Amino acid sequence: MTTPWTPGRIAALLGLLVAGALTGAAGWLVLDLWFPAGLLLALLALLGLFLGARIAIGAGAGVGAAAAGWFLSYVLLSLPRPEGDFLLGSSGIGMYAYLLGGSVIAVICATMCGPVEGSVSASRPRG
Repeated sequence: MTTPWTPGRIAALLGLLVAGALTGAAGWLVLDLWFPAGLLLALLALLGLFLGARIAIGAGAGVGAAAAGWFLSYVLLSLPRPEGDFLLGSSGIGMYAYLLGGSVIAVICATMCGPVEGSVSASRPRG
């Protein structure tokens, strides 16, 4: 079942793209600040974002938009600055664990089915 691409749905997907970029940037900074706990906190933030996107949109497209924003923040933060250094260091296992963990969480949330499939309406009779 596919839903039509309405202007509201497109705006929601663009909002999720921005939210993914902000969550990704915050996760990278928290990861570098407090390594063991920061990794868990950043992954939990991604889980909340991706699961919320899945519930809000009702399809995997919401997770895709949020994951694209998250990955876009990684690409932008890993580019070298004009001074010649990087904002994110590429050393340490934390960066790779965050990339792998975030990718696994995105795939799980995008492919899940069950009670979050579609919206819930109180006015619709059961039957």
